[in-house]
Amino acid sequence: MRFAPEGWPFVLPLPLLAVALLVLGRPGWAAAVFVAGLLVLLFFRDPARRPGGASDDVLSAADGLVTRVDTIEDPEVGPGTFQRVVTFLSVFDVHVQKTPVAGEVIASAYRPGRKVAAFREDAGTVNEQQLTVIRRPDGDLVAVRQIAGLLARRVVCRLDDGDVVERGQPMGLIKFGSRVDVLLPATYRVLVARGGRVKNGETVIARRGAGPDERTAPGPPAVEEGV
Repeated sequence: MRFAPEGWPFVLPLPLLAVALLVLGRPGWAAAVFVAGLLVLLFFRDPARRPGGASDDVLSAADGLVTRVDTIEDPEVGPGTFQRVVTFLSVFDVHVQKTPVAGEVIASAYRPGRKVAAFREDAGTVNEQQLTVIRRPDGDLVAVRQIAGLLARRVVCRLDDGDVVERGQPMGLIKFGSRVDVLLPATYRVLVARGGRVKNGETVIARRGAGPDERTAPGPPAVEEGV
């Protein structure tokens, strides 16, 4: 199992503290701190994933629960309307994000902001976030917006303008955080629905071209909670 390198500054001090507590004759505290270190390490796990579907299908950028599928306008991405798939990450989900499509990064912009609860309607506009726009070889624009939540400390994106990316490659993470939006052209067919669970770099969430609605049957009503 791989781990995101951004996690080591959070993880490494804990086993060192556990050793110090053990030397000081505090085995109970040492064990508790060591276990805490393992739990923190899990936040930064980056499991290998095999992309699903065809090579031009759109993959989920995040692990978590789909809590919204709607249509919005977003001038930061481009003109017209975009379909939006909103995914919330619980404390148990993988926190690394992966690129949903192959193409060229034409915008990668960080915006500082607040850290209100990610389920709030205004979280997508007021919270700290990173917007990455990828232009596919045919010119279609697909965007990923990483949004910090109430307990999230920092949004990290490893991509820069001009980078050429492959479908499903690691693109960043939200440290202990909590919401990822994928924006798709209005002509795409969305294949997931509110209440479904997705995995980064593996679950197909959309496909090019208009056609009959093939959204997966929704699971239990989504509980709009985030950290």
